[in-house]
Parts: sequence; C-alpha cells; structure tokens
Amino acid sequence: MSGRFVRASKYRHVFGKSTRKEFCYDNLRISRNAWDTNLVKANPEYIAVNWEASGGGAFAVIPVNERGKVPDVIPLFRGHTATVLDTDWNPFNDRVIASASDDGKVMLWQVPQDFTLFTDAEEPADVYPTSKLTGHTRKVGQVLFNPAAENILASASGDLSIRIWDIGSGATALTLRHPDIVQSLSWNASGTMLVTTSRDKKLRVWDVRQERPAHESPGHEGAKNSRTVWLGEQNRFATTGFSKMSDRQLALWEPGNPAPIGGFKTLDSISGVCMPFWDDSCNCLYLAGKGDGNIRYFEYENDKFEFLSEYKSGDPQRGIAFVPKRGVNVHENEVMRAYKTVNDSYIEPISFTVPRRAETFQSDIFPPAVGLKPGLSSQDWLSGKVALPPKIDFESIYEGQPPVEVASDYKPPAAAPAPTPAPAAKPAPKEPEPAPAPVRSVPSVSEQKGSMAAIASKYEDKEEVAEESSNFEEVSRPTPRSSMPMKPAEPKVVSPTMTSSAFPPKPAQPLKSPSLASAPTPAAASSNNAASPAVEKTLEQIKKLLETQTKLISTQSAQITHLTSELDSVKKRVGSGTQDQSERIRQLELELEQLRS
Repeated sequence: MSGRFVRASKYRHVFGKSTRKEFCYDNLRISRNAWDTNLVKANPEYIAVNWEASGGGAFAVIPVNERGKVPDVIPLFRGHTATVLDTDWNPFNDRVIASASDDGKVMLWQVPQDFTLFTDAEEPADVYPTSKLTGHTRKVGQVLFNPAAENILASASGDLSIRIWDIGSGATALTLRHPDIVQSLSWNASGTMLVTTSRDKKLRVWDVRQERPAHESPGHEGAKNSRTVWLGEQNRFATTGFSKMSDRQLALWEPGNPAPIGGFKTLDSISGVCMPFWDDSCNCLYLAGKGDGNIRYFEYENDKFEFLSEYKSGDPQRGIAFVPKRGVNVHENEVMRAYKTVNDSYIEPISFTVPRRAETFQSDIFPPAVGLKPGLSSQDWLSGKVALPPKIDFESIYEGQPPVEVASDYKPPAAAPAPTPAPAAKPAPKEPEPAPAPVRSVPSVSEQKGSMAAIASKYEDKEEVAEESSNFEEVSRPTPRSSMPMKPAEPKVVSPTMTSSAFPPKPAQPLKSPSLASAPTPAAASSNNAASPAVEKTLEQIKKLLETQTKLISTQSAQITHLTSELDSVKKRVGSGTQDQSERIRQLELELEQLRS
C-alpha cells in the first residue's frame, strides 16, 4: 500500500484565527522608532505598547477587555526623557511592568487599581514610575524579568553590559560584561542561565551568578540582527538570523556545542527579522516575521523542529507579543494567543486553536503551565539556590475555580490500559454467562418466521376454537409496554406438555349465542383462572418478540439501503476499476443478496 506518512501530533491541525476590526484595539499611535524590539508586550490583563509621544518617552497600557476604538487622549506612562525602547511584564504580578529607554534608565511601574482608558476627565492623569534603576551610561535596549526568581530583572545596554537588578532593593546585584551590543537575550526556565545574541555575530551562554560566559560560539553569519529564545525547561535554545546571502534561518543549539543541531535551516528570503516565541507547556515554537504578516509554528520533538502550519495575513506586523499560557481560553481549545501591530495604528489579536468539538476539558492539549507564584525569592536566587516555579492545572480553570497548583516537575500521566482487577476481588456471577453471540448479528427472515411460528403454536386448538373466545373475556388487560429498552432474546418454544396443561382438551359442544350462554360453572371458572396466567405470559412473550422483530427488520432495511447506496456509488466512482475494487463490488453484491434472501 502506497501513501505518504503523516507524523502524529496533537497540535498538527492548530490554526490561527484573526479578529474582526471592530474587536481590535484601534486609534493607537505606535512608536515608529527603528530600534529592533517587539514594540508590544502582553499578559492576561494588559497590553503594553511603545507610544509615539511628544515631550519625552512614554508607553501606553491597554486593558485587554477594552476593545474597539480607544479615546483620542488616554493616560500614558510617562517618566522617561527619551524614547521607550522595550518593556516587560513581571511574570508573577500582572500589574508590575519594567521599561527601558534611550535615556539610559530602567524604570518600574505599577498599573493603578481599576485602571481604564475611558474616563470622564478631559485630560486623564498620566501614570508615573514607582522606582528608577540607574547605573547604565548609554541607552538600554532590552529588559527581561527572571522566569523563576522573584524581583530579578536583566537589562542590556549600549554600554556593553548586562545588569542583573534586585528590584526589591533597587540595586545592581550582578554585572555581565559583553564585548559588543546585545541584540537579544533569553533566560532558561530555572533562571540560572542566560543566552545572548550580539552584533559581533556570536552566541554566548552565561552562567549569570558566576558573572561569566559558560559557552561561546559563532552564530548566524548574516549582517542583520539575530534573535534567540531558550526552550524553557529543555537544555536547548533556538536562534533566528540570516545567512551571508540574506536568507532567513532557524537553528537549534545545545549549550556547549559549537555547531547547531542539524545545521542551519533556511526559511525564506524575506528581509525582516524573525521574532521567536516559545510555548513551554506544548513544546511549540512560533516565528513571527517583522515586516510580513506570516506566523510559522513548529513542534519540538526528537531534537528537531517539525513544521506544523503557518498563519498568513496580508497585514504586516512590526511588533508582536504572545501572552503567557495561563491567559488562554481553555473553553475554546485556545493553546496560544498573540497581539500584532498593524499599520502602526491598531493591534489585532490572533488566536491559535486546536479544532475539536469535545464538550469536556482536553487535558492532552493543556498540560500544566507556570502560574503566578515564583520558585525562589530574590535573596535565595542570589545565594545560589535553584528551583522551578510551581505550575497550575488548567482543569480547575476550565471548571471556573481558582487555579490549582501542581509540582514544578509534574508530568501528565501517560495513557495506559486500565488495570485488571484481581481474581479474588471479582464478584461471583449470579448466573452463568451466556455463550458468545455468533458473528452474524441480524437473523435471517426465515429464522424470524420459525421463531414466530414456535410462539404462535401455543394457540393451536385442534378440537374447538369457538369455545376459547369465552376464556379471553376473563383475561385482564395486558400491562402497558415499558419505556425501558428490552434486550432481544431468543423465543422459548412451548412444549406439548405445557400446552396440554394450560389448555386441557374439552368435549365438543354446540355453538351457543352469547345472549343464551349460561353462567360458568365453578369448575369452568377455576379452569379459566388457571389458564389466565399462562395466557398473559404467552401474550407478553409475543409482544416482546414482535418488538424485537420490528427492530431487526428496521436494522435489515437500513443495512440493505446502505449497501445499495454504497454499491451504486462504488460502481459510479470506479467504472471499470481495478481487480481489488471489482472484488469489493462482488462482495457488496453478495452481502446485499444475503440480506434480501
């Protein structure tokens, strides 16, 4: 049998679904600064957007439930004296955000309680930073919170340094000296290692608390910017960049290995930077092109990126953000959600969904993911401890309850057959189990006629039929048919001895008119009473058999109709056909003939 092998995957049919314009976030003024960052950052509650503002740098925060056209004048987060280049939300507090600016400062902000863009004030009050982190001497291009430790923030600057801040105390805890400008950086899941890409075209993996690079290797050879993302709890990281011929590339790396696993994979020849995003719970990598409207997604398996599909759009994005996994809609089987900028004027949500119709929680596509609780405090992390943050179970979210925490190393149980109960624990059957039914599930018409004749033989009265009419006048009305489904059973053939005892032979008598019939004698009454239970039982058997035969005849009719239509369609489709197809037609004709007989 020939055919193309298709790799099995729960996420093979994931598709991206765009949002209608009226449900997007419109009337925005997104920053037009040329610095290579994502411009947008999102969490389940808010979206942060680098804003095109006069009089110094600013960014806007949009509540995710306030869709549509935003007011012309909105409250901005002001405090920088130059353009805001990057922002990042605290992974353990949805109302805390950090910002980096061209003024060389890092600032921390807290979204006010009940924050909204729609206010009655003519000039809504702006939001100001809660603290400022100073120490960089040139512009700060990237900020990124530690994914495992609380209050640990990394910032990369044009002064060729990466500072690790303890934002609780506002002091620089560690400093990593870099030989060239950092283009992107990414933490591993435990927050102990940091990978960076640089303008010198090299990749560096840093042992952060030792303040030194643990590994250094050449990266993409192209002149344009490269990006990197750590694959969560995997001991791997991915990079996107360009070849010498300016082809976009994807590569998979193992720390300590100077060459990518499987080499560089060419994606296309588009000139925009590829922005990578990693979904650790589903092991999926998303690549969004800057300057084009496409989003590719891959599944990581066996040290390879297996291509799943591609979301295509005619609206190019300059910036894009993916929400943490805890922010997806589990009721719609949404496994990831992104927010992309369009024309520097509005933000469009993109929902990535697994197409299933099940009405229950789909545990196989929603493994536990990181929640809002950190794995370590900043002091424990700085002292050298290592821990992953605890995860949350999505089933509790699906049921509308508070998230239930599970261990950080929790893995969903593999599908296994149900255990066989011990023989001692198995209860003894009350009656012997019936022999297995024959393969043929529908009896033939001749068998039905035979069973019907066997039941009907109980009413054969070879001596007198007219006299029996008086017996039925004494029989009570049969009980109504139960609405419960009845199990088809083989009819019981009544033996001659049972017939003779239920209906004793009577001497021939002349036919009497009902009006002249005398009252029954005591002997006759007792005979009628004895016959009544047997008659009721026989009627009940006949009724059950009729119901069974009606169902069987309906089933046969349905099978005949199905086989006839299938045979006709096969004949039309096949024409002359191959030998196997002709054999299938003959088999269908034989089955149809057997049913009709």
